[in-house]
Formats: sequence, C-alpha cells, structure tokens
Amino acid sequence: MSIPTHFDRNDAAGAGTFQNATADPDKLEIAPGRQHEGLEGWIPELVNETELREALEKAFDYRGDVTLTQRDGTKIEGYIFDRISGPTLSSSFVRVLPKNGGSRVKIAYSELVALAFTGRDTAAGKSWEAWVRKYWEKKEAGGAGASLLPDLAE
Repeated sequence: MSIPTHFDRNDAAGAGTFQNATADPDKLEIAPGRQHEGLEGWIPELVNETELREALEKAFDYRGDVTLTQRDGTKIEGYIFDRISGPTLSSSFVRVLPKNGGSRVKIAYSELVALAFTGRDTAAGKSWEAWVRKYWEKKEAGGAGASLLPDLAE
C-alpha cells in the first residue's frame, strides 16, 4: 500500500485542480505562491531614504540585472546577490555580481543616486502550473520535447 499524494486524495482542498483561489492556505498541503510583481524596466524615484530602502529590497528579490548609478556617475549593471541593512544609509550595503564578469562589488546605500531594473526578469511567468501545462501540451503533441527536466533555452 502506498501513501496517497495530495492529488490522490479526494478530500484534499483543490484536489484535481491546480487553481483554487478560494482555498484556505492553512488547510492546503501546498499553498499557492505570492503574486509576482512586474519590475522589469522600472526606474523608481529615489526621493527619500524610505523609497531607496524599499527599491533596494525589491532589487534584491528581483531575478534579473539592475543598473546602479553612484554619486560619482559610475554605473554598475549586475545582479544584487546580498544586502546589509544598517541603521543608516552609510552603514547599509548592496553586493553586486557585475554583468561584465568582474569581481563582486560592495556599494553603500548612501553612494546610490539611481536604480533601474534593466535586465530580463528570469522568474517572470515561471510557475509550476505553467510548466505542467506546457509539459502536457508537448506530451499530447506526440511527446517531442516533453521532458521532466527544466527547459534550458529559457
């Protein structure tokens, strides 16, 4: 006897369906993800400290490259892989992997004057439901290209 999965159980919330918007997440075995925020191409206005900190938090969560402009005019395009949020802008930092492949860069928040979400958001449109739908479409079309491995071309 095997253990039933959440798709095998008829009493499971959302059994047999991938989308059940009214389901209580506390009763689900797998809760739906949060809404993806479309930041690609966004250039936030960094008017005050709060807006700067919020924009950098979004940049940290962004799965694409951003362009940071420093006070001296230097622009760095790359992926923000870490941030340290201190009590002041001078004690807060972002760490960036430059797009050009150079060494990691650490920049104080106080040195930043502009931020732009310039790179393609590699996480946009990616979801389990979309992947399963695409898999079954390929499978029904004769199986060419249907694989349980991730698509490397995307």
